[in-house]
Parts: sequence; structure tokens; C-alpha cells
Amino acid sequence: MTRASVTMDRHVELPLPLYATQSVGRLESQELGTFRLVVGLDEALVAQLRAYSLDERDRDIQDSTSDRERFGTGSYEEWYSKNRLPFALVDDSGALAAIVWFGPKPLGRKSLKYLTDAERAEELLQKEDVWHTLVYRSYVPYRGKGLMTPFVRACVDEYLHLHPEAKLWVGVSTKNVSSIVLASKLGFIRREDSFDAEKQWVAMVRE
Repeated sequence: MTRASVTMDRHVELPLPLYATQSVGRLESQELGTFRLVVGLDEALVAQLRAYSLDERDRDIQDSTSDRERFGTGSYEEWYSKNRLPFALVDDSGALAAIVWFGPKPLGRKSLKYLTDAERAEELLQKEDVWHTLVYRSYVPYRGKGLMTPFVRACVDEYLHLHPEAKLWVGVSTKNVSSIVLASKLGFIRREDSFDAEKQWVAMVRE
């Protein structure tokens, strides 16, 4: 039996200004109740995102992502300027349960924690092409509650409605088994020519 399901109430309307949000759907969880699915993060949600990204108790975030530098010590405004589109799952108290984001990014381009200083300097100069990145996170106490597969699938469908020409890819640590399993459920396959054994990283694509 499905533990959670998503209903989309409306399509995303672009452009979406910084700190603007739109409620676009809802997720019903048998265990946790109803969540709002929104596109865009307001300042309160960004503050929560920063706090989650700096939380040393969450080893999954600290060890497997670049979020500490991306959102915790870095600038959300600069990140958003790279044509990123974030979706959020928000509970009835206003707590951020999970986030998904998309944006143009060359296939195989690693996230901040894997880049050299020279590559970091070029990060805002990347040329856009048909490849767009997909990234997803869930946060304690909502992690492992069956929310992510329907949430991410709904976000993927909506993003491809907005960008039908886009080809999606996910960059994952090969140690992050749950992330790889989720990507596989969504139809992504491992791109062997992208595998970096030293950094334990691989790209997965959905063509």
C-alpha cells in the first residue's frame, strides 16, 4: 500500500522572484498527515534550510552533500541566481520537511565539495545546454517516512512540464545508497563513464 501520494492543484507560474512562493499541490501521508507542496522558498523556509545545512548532528547532510557550504555558510541569493528552481514540502506547522531543486547544469559537473579552486571560480560561467540537474534532500524527523518518492516524482513531472526539452541527471555519492535507490525508482540509470572512483561519485541520467 502506498504510504504517501501527491495531488497537484496547479502548474508553476514563471518567472518566480527571489523569496516568492507558490502553493502548487499537497502530499497526503498515511503516517504524518497532509503537507503543502510549494515552489520557491520564502525567507522563513530559507532560514530553516540554512539551519539544516549547518546541523552537525545530521551526518547524512554533512557527509554526503555540499549544503553546508552551499546554504549554511554560502549565499542562497547567489545559488538562486544560477537559475535554480526549488520545490519544498512543508508540514502544517510551517516546518520544512524536504526540498527538491532543478536547474541547468552540464552533465557530470560535480557539486561544490568535489570541485578544485579553479573549477569553483568558473561555477557561474557554465554554459546552459539540454542537461538539467536534479537534487533532493529530506530532513529529520521526516526522513525515511515514505515521502520522497512521490514528492520527487511530482516535482520531476512539473519541471518537465515547464522544460520539456530538458534532460535530467543526478550526481550522487556512491556511499549514499538511499539516494541511489530513489534515483533508480524514478528511472535514472548509472552513467558509467562519469564514475569517479577516487571521489566515490557517479552521475545517473534519465533520457
